Amino acid sequence: MILIKTAEEIELLRLSNQLVSETLAELANYIRPGVSTEKLDQIAETFIRDHGAVPGFLGYQGYPKTLCTSVNSEVVHGIPSEKVILKEGDQLSVDCGVVMNKFYGDTAFSFEVGTVKEEVRRLLKVTRECLEKGVEQAVDGKRIGDVGYAVQQHAESNGYSVVREMVGHGLGHHLHEAPEVPNYGRRGTGPKLKKGMVICIEPMINMGRRQIRQDPDGWTIRTADNRPSAHFEWAVAIDKGKADILSTFSLIDKQLIKQSN
Repeated sequence: MILIKTAEEIELLRLSNQLVSETLAELANYIRPGVSTEKLDQIAETFIRDHGAVPGFLGYQGYPKTLCTSVNSEVVHGIPSEKVILKEGDQLSVDCGVVMNKFYGDTAFSFEVGTVKEEVRRLLKVTRECLEKGVEQAVDGKRIGDVGYAVQQHAESNGYSVVREMVGHGLGHHLHEAPEVPNYGRRGTGPKLKKGMVICIEPMINMGRRQIRQDPDGWTIRTADNRPSAHFEWAVAIDKGKADILSTFSLIDKQLIKQSN
């Protein structure tokens, strides 16, 4: 069943997702060659708890960490580890969730580690654009298929492929609520979007083929051809005319600009 949120509930969801955005912006200060993904996980957990929330992923269906840190060919659900040391030229997707006031926040951002190849920078740029294109369709009266079509069309027109097995989702008191939000689809199909629905749109876009495989750890999803993948995610509330974006990348962008100057 797809739940419609009240205005008050949407404001609580906004607070949760703003905290995730702030956590990702805090991590931007530490993402550089030589840093372990375990260190990033510790920083995130401390930051979240210091702000009156608890990590949303830690212990979720047995997941062992606060963050999902996926490097290069890892699509999603990479597990932070002391053994994973970031290197110059890596691409790092960080997915983070919190629970605050009994509501989940869930947002993801793909970071450049040091100086990356131009082909990787382009993949990140187009994947972020895919998210923006999908969000443009997330308005009252449209359908889930309109969102997926917009993401797929932009990715494939730029020569990339769309992961199909992993999808976005509704968000609320639970991390994964109805409806599922695929990053592919046909216009005018799927559940109708209604004002008050809250969904996570999260394109996972591959440089090579769309096929994926799971690592023996039972969590990490990577590209079958071992080529890079990128992941961006916003939580949005469906509204009339224009989606209400509950997450933000502006804080992350400010940190990255400050570092580059």
